[in-house]
Amino acid sequence: MIRPDLSDEVAGALAAGRPVVALESTIVSHGLPWPRNLELAQEVAGEVRAGGAVPATVAVIDGRLRAGLDAPALERLARGVGVAKLSRADLAVCMAEGRTGATTVAATMIAAARAGIDVFSTGGIGGVHRGAETSFDVSADLRELAQSPVTVVASGAKAILDLPKTLEVLETLGVPVLAVGQDAFPAFWARDSGLPAPLRMDDPAAIARAHLSRGALGLAGGQLVANPIPAEAEIPLAELAPLIARAEAEVAAEGVTGKAVTPALLDRLRALTEGRTLDANAALVRANARLGAAIAQEIAAARAGGAKAPAAPL
Repeated sequence: MIRPDLSDEVAGALAAGRPVVALESTIVSHGLPWPRNLELAQEVAGEVRAGGAVPATVAVIDGRLRAGLDAPALERLARGVGVAKLSRADLAVCMAEGRTGATTVAATMIAAARAGIDVFSTGGIGGVHRGAETSFDVSADLRELAQSPVTVVASGAKAILDLPKTLEVLETLGVPVLAVGQDAFPAFWARDSGLPAPLRMDDPAAIARAHLSRGALGLAGGQLVANPIPAEAEIPLAELAPLIARAEAEVAAEGVTGKAVTPALLDRLRALTEGRTLDANAALVRANARLGAAIAQEIAAARAGGAKAPAAPL
């Protein structure tokens, strides 16, 4: 089985049983404009380090699946020239053709599982798109959560999606959805989607135990930790809903389909909110990195049967 090429830092941490947090790379290549994307990638890695864990950004560079990127590789992704957006379906093809691609949630989970990384922090997962009853547009992220044994920390699913159907599919697939600090399922930029979360766990140690218990039971797949955006950065759903409807209409009128829909909607919403979604996105990704590091610390401590390592200074 192919495993990712690990940076020396990531390889050393995994060999020593120290906590590691995987990070996706599509937020760098396709999620934010240059140079804010590179700055945020560095900030998120800093949050992971401050939490006492090692960051492992995942991508395919010249056909090689890698976990832990050096500065030149990260800048190459951030500039985005010729960088593919990779999910489960096209990950192996990109590698076979020797190309470069950034990993989505699903592809990052695949790499993390094969590297032996338990925790992955991101912004929001993909899900069931609105109108999926006719388009059948459902993100591969959902099935990957049911297959790869990785705990994914995200601020719920993106608010542009059909959130009730997304939760229904996760339930059907047997994926635990754990809200943190509240009973409501968060909706990316909004803390409250108006939907109850199936489960709630507020303690990183309890989340870590749930992760380890799934492995001990031999259950396939991981769990989704739904961490709401910090209150000061929130854009409430009542404010977002009409803007999302307008963005959807504009993108549909332009004939955008497939993988291009999500980035097109995010770009339109960034303009409609005069950049507020960009700031909110940065805030929630940093918060998720902090929580991911705390959970990874607890998993590592439980496996070692000892105390957690101290958080590293920035």
